[in-house]
Amino acid sequence: MLFRLSALWARIELTCAALLAVCVTGLILLNVITRTAGNALFWVDELAIYAMVWMTFLGASAALHHRNSVSITLLTDAVPDSVRRIIDKVVDIIVFAFALAMLWLCWRWFLPLDIARAGFDRTAFQGATFNFIYAEPTLTLGLPKYLFWLVMWVFALGATLHATMHLLSKPGAAK
Repeated sequence: MLFRLSALWARIELTCAALLAVCVTGLILLNVITRTAGNALFWVDELAIYAMVWMTFLGASAALHHRNSVSITLLTDAVPDSVRRIIDKVVDIIVFAFALAMLWLCWRWFLPLDIARAGFDRTAFQGATFNFIYAEPTLTLGLPKYLFWLVMWVFALGATLHATMHLLSKPGAAK
Protein backbone atom coordinates (compact mmCIF):
# COMPACT_ATOMS: atom_id res chain seq x y z
CA MET A 1 0.00 0.00 0.00
CA LEU A 2 2.84 2.39 0.85
CA PHE A 3 4.44 1.64 -2.52
CA ARG A 4 1.18 2.43 -4.35
CA LEU A 5 0.75 5.68 -2.41
CA SER A 6 4.35 6.65 -3.16
CA ALA A 7 3.89 5.76 -6.85
CA LEU A 8 0.68 7.80 -7.05
CA TRP A 9 2.34 10.79 -5.39
CA ALA A 10 5.34 10.48 -7.75
CA ARG A 11 2.98 10.48 -10.77
CA ILE A 12 1.26 13.61 -9.43
CA GLU A 13 4.65 15.25 -8.87
CA LEU A 14 5.84 14.40 -12.39
CA THR A 15 2.58 15.59 -13.94
CA CYS A 16 2.82 18.91 -12.11
CA ALA A 17 6.51 19.21 -13.00
CA ALA A 18 5.71 18.62 -16.68
CA LEU A 19 2.98 21.27 -16.59
CA LEU A 20 5.39 23.67 -14.93
CA ALA A 21 7.98 22.94 -17.65
CA VAL A 22 5.39 23.96 -20.23
CA CYS A 23 4.66 27.10 -18.19
CA VAL A 24 8.35 27.98 -18.00
CA THR A 25 8.65 27.59 -21.76
CA GLY A 26 5.57 29.72 -22.35
CA LEU A 27 6.73 32.39 -19.92
CA ILE A 28 10.17 32.60 -21.53
CA LEU A 29 8.56 32.84 -24.96
CA LEU A 30 6.25 35.58 -23.68
CA ASN A 31 9.27 37.35 -22.23
CA VAL A 32 11.12 37.21 -25.56
CA ILE A 33 8.09 38.53 -27.45
CA THR A 34 7.37 41.39 -25.06
CA ARG A 35 11.02 42.44 -24.85
CA THR A 36 11.33 42.36 -28.63
CA ALA A 37 8.23 44.51 -28.87
CA GLY A 38 9.86 46.96 -26.44
CA ASN A 39 7.23 46.43 -23.76
CA ALA A 40 8.86 44.03 -21.27
CA LEU A 41 6.77 42.43 -18.55
CA PHE A 42 9.20 42.20 -15.65
CA TRP A 43 7.02 39.91 -13.55
CA VAL A 44 7.39 37.20 -16.21
CA ASP A 45 11.05 36.62 -15.27
CA GLU A 46 10.21 36.16 -11.61
CA LEU A 47 7.28 33.85 -12.30
CA ALA A 48 9.40 31.74 -14.66
CA ILE A 49 12.05 31.38 -11.97
CA TYR A 50 9.50 30.31 -9.36
CA ALA A 51 7.93 27.85 -11.81
CA MET A 52 11.37 26.37 -12.52
CA VAL A 53 12.09 26.05 -8.79
CA TRP A 54 8.78 24.26 -8.20
CA MET A 55 9.44 22.01 -11.22
CA THR A 56 12.88 21.10 -9.89
CA PHE A 57 11.71 20.24 -6.38
CA LEU A 58 8.78 18.18 -7.64
CA GLY A 59 11.02 16.32 -10.09
CA ALA A 60 13.64 15.69 -7.41
CA SER A 61 11.06 14.20 -5.08
CA ALA A 62 9.68 11.94 -7.82
CA ALA A 63 13.24 10.88 -8.67
CA LEU A 64 13.57 9.60 -5.10
CA HIS A 65 10.60 7.31 -5.67
CA HIS A 66 12.00 5.96 -8.93
CA ARG A 67 15.56 5.74 -7.59
CA ASN A 68 16.88 7.58 -10.62
CA SER A 69 18.59 10.48 -8.91
CA VAL A 70 22.10 11.34 -9.96
CA SER A 71 24.44 8.93 -8.22
CA ILE A 72 27.94 7.55 -8.40
CA THR A 73 27.81 3.77 -8.57
CA LEU A 74 31.51 3.00 -8.74
CA LEU A 75 31.49 1.36 -5.31
CA THR A 76 28.14 -0.42 -5.58
CA ASP A 77 29.05 -1.79 -9.02
CA ALA A 78 32.27 -3.27 -7.64
CA VAL A 79 30.91 -5.08 -4.57
CA PRO A 80 28.93 -8.33 -4.28
CA ASP A 81 25.14 -8.16 -4.40
CA SER A 82 24.75 -8.71 -0.64
CA VAL A 83 27.02 -5.76 0.15
CA ARG A 84 25.26 -3.61 -2.46
CA ARG A 85 21.93 -4.24 -0.72
CA ILE A 86 23.43 -3.12 2.59
CA ILE A 87 24.82 0.02 0.96
CA ASP A 88 21.42 0.68 -0.63
CA LYS A 89 19.71 0.43 2.79
CA VAL A 90 22.28 2.79 4.33
CA VAL A 91 21.55 5.25 1.52
CA ASP A 92 17.82 4.81 2.21
CA ILE A 93 18.44 5.65 5.88
CA ILE A 94 20.42 8.75 4.92
CA VAL A 95 17.71 9.93 2.49
CA PHE A 96 15.05 9.28 5.14
CA ALA A 97 17.04 11.28 7.71
CA PHE A 98 17.44 14.11 5.19
CA ALA A 99 13.70 14.11 4.46
CA LEU A 100 12.88 14.24 8.17
CA ALA A 101 15.38 17.06 8.60
CA MET A 102 13.66 18.93 5.76
CA LEU A 103 10.29 18.49 7.50
CA TRP A 104 11.72 19.76 10.76
CA LEU A 105 13.36 22.75 9.05
CA CYS A 106 10.09 23.61 7.28
CA TRP A 107 8.30 23.39 10.62
CA ARG A 108 10.86 25.72 12.22
CA TRP A 109 10.76 28.11 9.26
CA PHE A 110 6.99 28.38 8.75
CA LEU A 111 6.01 27.93 12.43
CA PRO A 112 2.45 26.84 11.61
CA LEU A 113 1.31 26.54 15.23
CA ASP A 114 2.66 29.98 16.09
CA ILE A 115 0.87 31.68 13.19
CA ALA A 116 -2.32 29.85 14.20
CA ARG A 117 -1.88 30.93 17.85
CA ALA A 118 -1.53 34.52 16.61
CA GLY A 119 -4.92 34.15 14.93
CA PHE A 120 -3.19 34.31 11.53
CA ASP A 121 -2.35 37.93 12.31
CA ARG A 122 1.02 38.48 10.61
CA THR A 123 1.92 41.49 12.77
CA ALA A 124 1.28 39.63 16.04
CA PHE A 125 3.15 36.60 14.70
CA GLN A 126 6.15 38.72 13.68
CA GLY A 127 6.22 40.46 17.06
CA ALA A 128 6.12 37.18 18.95
CA THR A 129 8.59 35.21 16.82
CA PHE A 130 10.68 37.76 14.89
CA ASN A 131 9.88 35.61 11.87
CA PHE A 132 8.89 37.67 8.83
CA ILE A 133 8.20 34.80 6.40
CA TYR A 134 4.54 35.72 5.94
CA ALA A 135 5.18 39.43 5.33
CA GLU A 136 7.80 39.40 2.58
CA PRO A 137 6.36 40.04 -0.91
CA THR A 138 7.88 38.99 -4.19
CA LEU A 139 9.69 41.74 -6.06
CA THR A 140 7.50 42.12 -9.15
CA LEU A 141 4.47 39.89 -8.60
CA GLY A 142 3.53 41.46 -5.29
CA LEU A 143 2.49 38.09 -3.87
CA PRO A 144 3.68 36.78 -0.51
CA LYS A 145 6.87 34.78 -0.98
CA TYR A 146 5.74 32.06 1.42
CA LEU A 147 3.28 30.89 -1.26
CA PHE A 148 6.22 30.01 -3.48
CA TRP A 149 8.25 28.63 -0.57
CA LEU A 150 5.48 26.11 0.13
CA VAL A 151 7.26 23.88 -2.37
CA MET A 152 9.67 23.08 0.44
CA TRP A 153 6.80 21.44 2.35
CA VAL A 154 5.66 19.58 -0.75
CA PHE A 155 9.19 18.33 -1.38
CA ALA A 156 9.80 17.38 2.25
CA LEU A 157 6.53 15.46 2.51
CA GLY A 158 7.07 13.70 -0.81
CA ALA A 159 10.68 12.85 -0.01
CA THR A 160 9.63 11.48 3.38
CA LEU A 161 6.94 9.33 1.77
CA HIS A 162 9.30 7.97 -0.89
CA ALA A 163 12.16 7.42 1.56
CA THR A 164 9.86 5.63 4.02
CA MET A 165 8.61 3.37 1.24
CA HIS A 166 12.17 2.45 0.24
CA LEU A 167 13.25 2.01 3.84
CA LEU A 168 10.41 -0.40 4.59
CA SER A 169 10.57 -2.33 1.32
CA LYS A 170 12.72 -5.37 0.69
CA PRO A 171 15.99 -4.61 -1.10
CA GLY A 172 15.39 -4.39 -4.85
CA ALA A 173 11.59 -4.62 -4.45
CA ALA A 174 10.71 -1.03 -5.32
CA LYS A 175 12.89 -0.31 -8.32
